[in-house]
Parts: sequence; structure tokens; C-alpha cells
Amino acid sequence: MGRDQEEEETPPATPTTTASAARKDQEEETWNHQKQILILELSEKLITGDLQAKIEAARDIRKVVRKSSVKTRSKFASAGVIQPLVFMLLSPNLDAREASLLALLNLAVRNERNKVNIVTAGAVPPLVELLKLQNSGLRELATAAILTLSAAAPNKPTIAASGAAPLLVQILSLGSVQGRVDAVTALHNLSTCKENSTPILDAKAVSPLINLLKECKKYSKFAEKATALLEILSMSEEGRVAICDSDGGILTLVETVEDGSLISTQHAVGALLSLCQSCREKYRELILKEGAIPGLLRLTVEGTSIAQERARTLLDLLRDSPQEKKLASSVLEKIMYDIATRADGADKAAETAKRLLEDMVQRSMELSMNRIQHRAASCTPAKVPSA
Repeated sequence: MGRDQEEEETPPATPTTTASAARKDQEEETWNHQKQILILELSEKLITGDLQAKIEAARDIRKVVRKSSVKTRSKFASAGVIQPLVFMLLSPNLDAREASLLALLNLAVRNERNKVNIVTAGAVPPLVELLKLQNSGLRELATAAILTLSAAAPNKPTIAASGAAPLLVQILSLGSVQGRVDAVTALHNLSTCKENSTPILDAKAVSPLINLLKECKKYSKFAEKATALLEILSMSEEGRVAICDSDGGILTLVETVEDGSLISTQHAVGALLSLCQSCREKYRELILKEGAIPGLLRLTVEGTSIAQERARTLLDLLRDSPQEKKLASSVLEKIMYDIATRADGADKAAETAKRLLEDMVQRSMELSMNRIQHRAASCTPAKVPSA
């Protein structure tokens, strides 16, 4: 390239900018050196100190880690703090348990290796024991720890086999709002463990899950996890009976089909379909009575591909007689498509058919609007965070 052509050149470093960069590097190096000394001092205090020294060290580790990077968490683990912190979980001293639990929780956040190392060091059995305590503060910290640790796939089989799940189900009814959110998320994490030889949930989880789903926003991440668990529970006879027997159980699932996110509507319609497929005679009228048709019709248009198929199948099961099941939703869509082709031509048929079906869904929704508005007016304010 000729010098007469314009070029983008890096401006030459001035003595001022060079000195500033050097000073910044020196400060960073000094700080890293000081932090490394602090890590070694705290680990030594934790390993060799008396009980009070261990408690102070655990608290200091938490303070340092919560404001630091993933690299700092790894350095603490390399310094050998995880095993003594796990041992402290077994202490009869509640202050020692709380300090070590908070330190371990902060070491595990955003650090997959630390999560695995904490479980390998034997943290799960004492955490399960903490879930049994009457001390609500420690119990909910243990719930948060199990939630964090269960996010790592290698930990799921160990936690699932530990007996933690029934205790987490108790938190669904007895815990604070944050405790219940953490318990649902932890149970959801464990439910995805492919190594589970037996279900981690039993029908006792249904009623508190339904109550939580009633209270939360149906499009929230929390609702997605709650409906996923309810869909799993709907696959057993005990779970189906519990959904049916829970106050507003079927209605809550219908509301989620109407108002939920793509994920929660998919799980909710899956649960309803599981009910109806298990015993059409028993569940058909119960589902129809709660006004499920408008939401299901809309789901055949707006849901995920899985939700659309489930909605069509459920609509077939909800028809008056087995003979009428032959007029499936796919046939209805074909009729709409044929009408659209004659009206607007083949090029615009798909778009027109979808609009016609959406209009039909809208009219069905309007027919049930009084019921929906009455139900909304009687609802209590949401108590569960939308996250």
C-alpha cells in the first residue's frame, strides 16, 4: 500500500501512557500477591486453628470469595479449604455449621469444579441432616446449597440417592418464599438426572406444587419448573389422583395452558393429556368443566410443536364420543386450508388458514371471558417471585 493512501495506524505510546500502564500492572501484581498470601493464611487458620479460629476463617473466606472472580474460588480450593469446611458441617456448634455452609455455598457459585469437589468431599450427608433441622435459617441455607450443587451433572446421582428430595418437598410447604423457590429449582435439577432408578418425587409433592403454581406468574421461569415437575408426577396413578384431589389442581393447569410461557404451556398440557389418556371417562368432564377448550385451541396455533401435538390429541379425547374423535384438529386445519385456498389462492392459503383458526380461537376465548375475568378477580396477589 502506498504512503499516499490513507492508513489506520496505532498512535505511538507516549511516556505518560506507558508509565500509567506499567503502574496499573504493578498494582494488579501487588494485589494478586497480597490476595495469594491472604488465601494461604486463611487456609492455614482453617486447617490448624481451634474452633473459633475456624469459624472466623470460614467467615473471612466467604467475604473474600463473594466479591472475587472464579479464579479466586479455584485458588481457595487448591489451598485445601473444601475438606475442612465440609468437616465443619458436622460440628454440633451451629455457628460453625452456618459459617462453613456460607463459605462452601460461595465457593460453589459459578465454579463447576468446586461444586463437584464439594460433593466428593462428602458434603451431601451433612447437608441432608441440616434439612431436617427446626432451625429455618440453616435449613434454607442447606436448600440453597443443594440447589447450587445439583446444577452440576456429576453431582445429581449422589444427591438424588441421598434422601434429600422428600425433605425438599417439605420446604415447598414450610419454607419462606425464597426457600420454596430454591426447593422447586433443586427438585427440577434432580428430576433431569438420567441415572435415577426410581422417581425422586411422590404424590405428596403435588399439593404444594399446585399451590405455588396458583400464586406465581404462569409465564415465569418458576412456573416452568413447577409444571415440569407436575407433568412428571402426572405419569403415575398416585400423582394423577393427587392432582385431581388438590384444590383447583386441574383448573391451575388449565390456567397455565391459557397464560403460560411456551415451556410451561407444554408441560401443563402434557399433564392434562396424561390425565385424560389414563382414564378418559374419569378426567374428560373434569377438564372440560374448567374451560380448557379455548386455551387448547390457541395452543394448536401458538404453542411449541410438542405442545401443538399434545393439544390436538387432548382435544380429540375431549370430544363427545369416540366416533367424533375422527374429526381431529388436523382435519379442522385442513378444512380451514381448503377454505383459504378457494378464497385467496394457494399462495396465501397457509397464512389465511392460520388467521381463520386464530379468529375461531379468539371467539372461543371471548365466550369464556366472563368466567376468566371472575376467576382473575378472585385470585390473590402473586407471592412467588417471577424469576
